[in-house]
Amino acid sequence: MSLSPATLRAVHEALDDEYKARATYRAVIDAFGPVRPFVHIVEAEERHARALIALLRRHGAAVPDDPWPARVPAPASIDAACRAGVEAEIENEAMYARLLAQIDAPDAVRIMRRLQAASRDNHLPAFRRCLAREHDGKGPQDGKGRKVGRRHRWRGGG
Repeated sequence: MSLSPATLRAVHEALDDEYKARATYRAVIDAFGPVRPFVHIVEAEERHARALIALLRRHGAAVPDDPWPARVPAPASIDAACRAGVEAEIENEAMYARLLAQIDAPDAVRIMRRLQAASRDNHLPAFRRCLAREHDGKGPQDGKGRKVGRRHRWRGGG
């Protein structure tokens, strides 16, 4: 069974957003090292993209290429990256609310609700904790909760 045109557009938009998030969080890791929450959330964004790709393939739909690698610059600091993460996840949750109103395939609804919940319940709180760590002086931590060096913190003058 193929996806309706509206559902296909919605899934393509969601996949593009997941591709962009993955590229953004990879750029942060490339610039600042394996800092939390980026090391965990980049893996989640990869799973999200794979879920949407599997949905498209199940329905015999085309899978768009990822246009985002190397197009996303790293933020100037971990603090800026955490702030951008908060904003992106708020926008992501709203995007899924808008897209859910446009789709008619039950499996697409299930996947998009799950991805929306991940943004709201997991990613957004993680980026808010990241901001709190930056502001309380604890600074960036690696994927295992160990403090990492701040040598890159103010790269780019930010």
